[in-house]
Amino acid sequence: DLRKQARQLENELDLKLVSFSKLCTSYSSTRDGRRDRYSSDTTPLLNGSSQDRMFETMAVEIEQLLGKLTGINDKMAEYTNSAGVPSLNAALMHTLQRHRDILQDYTHEFHKTKANFLAIRERENLLGSVRKDIESYKSGSGVNNRRTELFLKEHEHLRNSDRLIEETISIAMATKENMTSQRGMLKSIQSKMNTLANRFPAVNSLIQRINLRKRRDSLILGGIIGVCTILLLLYAFH
Repeated sequence: DLRKQARQLENELDLKLVSFSKLCTSYSSTRDGRRDRYSSDTTPLLNGSSQDRMFETMAVEIEQLLGKLTGINDKMAEYTNSAGVPSLNAALMHTLQRHRDILQDYTHEFHKTKANFLAIRERENLLGSVRKDIESYKSGSGVNNRRTELFLKEHEHLRNSDRLIEETISIAMATKENMTSQRGMLKSIQSKMNTLANRFPAVNSLIQRINLRKRRDSLILGGIIGVCTILLLLYAFH
């Protein structure tokens, strides 16, 4: 259940971060297009636009999701350290480490994107009156956008591969749990059989006596047959 919750939060974070990154990369190009429509330097660069409000809202939502995912990872760590769970279970430790790495990657990506956005906004405020610097930044924004799109596509491919690996590990762990359960049932049946055998020692003793008597009767009958055969042979040759 904790792993399912973690994967659900990771999927939500993945979508949020992609949208957050696209918002940040399109921020500067939108500002440049707006300034191209105004030739006067008195036009304010930032006037409480919807992009700024969207940035703040998405940042708060991503921080809340990161907090929830951190709590889920802490619960999974407590479960692996609790009594009754094998401390050397490689599959559990690998799964926990994978979720920690994903959380660390998302946190790093969020802070990096947020820092880039704040740096761009600060640069827009400081360099609003410098036309040459704005045009040079605009000329490089198209290349940056294309590179960002390529990086986002590659990032999505890597996330899909991670999801496939997680599903394979889940199937293997479920198979292992089923086999462990079957082994426990067989041990329980064997224990019950031994208990029944120990509760009825008189039956075992009677069976042993019957077997001993059968062996004795067989020996006696064999001896009689042997003696009769020898006597018949002696009589015949005599």
